[in-house]
Amino acid sequence: MGSFSIWHWLIVLLIVVMVFGTKKLKNIGSDLGGAVKGFKDGMKEGGTSDAAQPASAAPAAQVAQGAAEKTTIDVEAKTKS
Repeated sequence: MGSFSIWHWLIVLLIVVMVFGTKKLKNIGSDLGGAVKGFKDGMKEGGTSDAAQPASAAPAAQVAQGAAEKTTIDVEAKTKS
């Protein structure tokens, strides 16, 4: 009673296919695969050391950060009464 047999899983799979359809499941699978690939690529990029990056990249990042600070607007929210 604690574990399901292969027949239980086949019935669940059949119900899922009937509810969502094969095209929707294919799209979900490809989206999930793309997300996993993007995550792996991000992990590879995050693992690179700062010494491997060119020296010209650091000033550009500082300029972009300075521009972002100039365009930031600090606003207080008013409460409804």
